[in-house]
Amino acid sequence: MGAGDRRLSGRRTDVLVAGGGPAGWSAARACARRGLAVTLVDPHPGRRWRHTYGAWADEVPLTGPDALPGDVVATSGPGFAIARQEHTLAGSYAVLDTGALQEALCHPDVEVHRDRVVAVSDGAAVLDGGGRLAAPLVLDATGAAQVLSRSRRRVSPPAEQTAVGVVVPASVAARVTGGRLVFMDWRPLHGHPGWPTFLYAIPLGGDDWLLEETSLARRPGLPLPELTERLRRRLLACGLTADEIPLDDRTRVEHVRFAVDTPTHRSPAGVVPLGAAASLVHPATGYSLTHSLAIATRLADALATRRDHADRVDAAGRAVRPAAGHVVHAMRRRGLDVLLRMPPADVPEFFERFFSLPAAAQRGYLGAHDDVAASMRAMLSVFVHLSPRLRRHLIAGSLLGAGRGRSGEDGY
Repeated sequence: MGAGDRRLSGRRTDVLVAGGGPAGWSAARACARRGLAVTLVDPHPGRRWRHTYGAWADEVPLTGPDALPGDVVATSGPGFAIARQEHTLAGSYAVLDTGALQEALCHPDVEVHRDRVVAVSDGAAVLDGGGRLAAPLVLDATGAAQVLSRSRRRVSPPAEQTAVGVVVPASVAARVTGGRLVFMDWRPLHGHPGWPTFLYAIPLGGDDWLLEETSLARRPGLPLPELTERLRRRLLACGLTADEIPLDDRTRVEHVRFAVDTPTHRSPAGVVPLGAAASLVHPATGYSLTHSLAIATRLADALATRRDHADRVDAAGRAVRPAAGHVVHAMRRRGLDVLLRMPPADVPEFFERFFSLPAAAQRGYLGAHDDVAASMRAMLSVFVHLSPRLRRHLIAGSLLGAGRGRSGEDGY
């Protein structure tokens, strides 16, 4: 990524972005495309992103003012979920080409500074290397660590989603998936007791497929060695040989661990959080990419029409998280509490009910980040379709609040 080696030229800065992940670069690109002077500060701006990103195909912005090129989508098509029975996903599922996405979000008009923002004071970003950069507006894309937060509600340990995946040839993956994109397969083929995990199996483009053993939110997250062993045993149970499961090859293995209950961020004056720092990660699914892309457009539009500093800071905050978005996120945090308190044996049954819902209800819960009415309808539909026992768990989780998980009962 050529911009990774560029230095500041001393020009004015309208917006300084702290952090060079997808949330930071999507905002930087959108602002630069509207003629704003943008500086991005990151300690490793040329580092390649390694995570695999999936999304609903209709949420990937291939049209509009900040359209991405079509090659960012490695593959898309129908997906399937298996709980007690098999279900077809509501909508086409897309797997992104991470390298193409990173290249597309890199904009030549963004000045890149190789350093780390550690604080903001008196209208300037304070750098780890000892320097200061004048910054009337700082977008904090430093992730769940919330480096620039002046105070935050502490959560220890955080609820985390964890996963371990292995990349295999399509012919090998087909013996596990039948050649189909599998969003969730809850069958306990790994043979391990305790908290259930599922197989996530997606084509990466070309001849590669990712087969990933995934744990939804636990506090703390299910350990990666446990997931590695579960994945190995699952794939052996599907008929693969040990030689076809290259879990000892670091170049073929993906490790995932991220917080899904990011604490409330309280920023210094002039700082607006983005991405995980703004708690934009979906508490139940862990998704945030396409939401960040949509917010980048909304944010840049708001900033481009305002010249006053105070107006820009206020507009940026409302663009990233409108009032309705706060309500929806609070509702979904309650959904996370329900999941954390749910008995392990009931989790596959919950998803059996969920994937039996009408498509609108499923998408209302998985998307609709700023639509209170759609989110409420989706949650009500989920509640109506649950068994009496699962309804009791849902009510208990909603009333009791943040669950500690059930790790003491899960056998790990």
